[in-house]
Amino acid sequence: MIHKWELTIPELTGDTPRRAYVYLPGWWTEDSDERFPVLYMFDGHNVFYDEDATYGKSWGLGEYLEYTDTPLIVAAVECNRDPNNGRLSEYSPYTFRYNSRQRIPGRGKLTMDWLTQVFKPEIDREFPTLPDRDNTFIAGSSMGGLMSLYALLEYNTIFSRAAALSPSLWVAPGKVEGLIRSSCLAPGTTLYMDYGSQELANHDQMLRNLGKAARLLLEKGIFLDFRIVPNGDHSEASWERQIPFFINTLLYGREQLEE
Repeated sequence: MIHKWELTIPELTGDTPRRAYVYLPGWWTEDSDERFPVLYMFDGHNVFYDEDATYGKSWGLGEYLEYTDTPLIVAAVECNRDPNNGRLSEYSPYTFRYNSRQRIPGRGKLTMDWLTQVFKPEIDREFPTLPDRDNTFIAGSSMGGLMSLYALLEYNTIFSRAAALSPSLWVAPGKVEGLIRSSCLAPGTTLYMDYGSQELANHDQMLRNLGKAARLLLEKGIFLDFRIVPNGDHSEASWERQIPFFINTLLYGREQLEE
């Protein structure tokens, strides 16, 4: 069951509407007292429906969760569609130069403040969530992967686990490494991170940046599930194939939490 509606984010795009999506397990009914962990996701238009996806191919996440009877709510919001690199700006914690020319102002903190202070409370009011940190996760790919890593580190009192698929560490590798070093993390913080083998040549020193980030994350005490995806590329089709891996990491050991 997927709820779909329009909302605005005045702090970022004024009155311009964008779509929001919430997936609920199909067996849940309004007279049930069952509640579920929540996975927040970036690029919501690419998560569920091919007809909404930027390139006509979504992750099909709802179908996977239904098929596997996964007890999880997914809340996702469409990205900024402003052709003047609105998505890059909203999904970067740091100001950077794109293609060595255009300056992209980093508005990732504004995005995360809205998500944690406005969107999450709304989801917790309207849907059968488990709102505590242990049951609140975040995920995304590419720039959304960078934001998921940022959210886990900078908003660690809210998110206990994250999945960063093909994270755009090239935006500001030094600043990401500094964030990892300076972050204050609760025990049990968990991260799934991957990168496609066919993506590694897309940016200079990407393999080195990934390796350094992984080492720093491990030194920080994060439970890290890190993969180089064989033949993986930078596309929704490739990220869809990683769903079983990152969902397993996000939900691994939850039975122990419930006991």
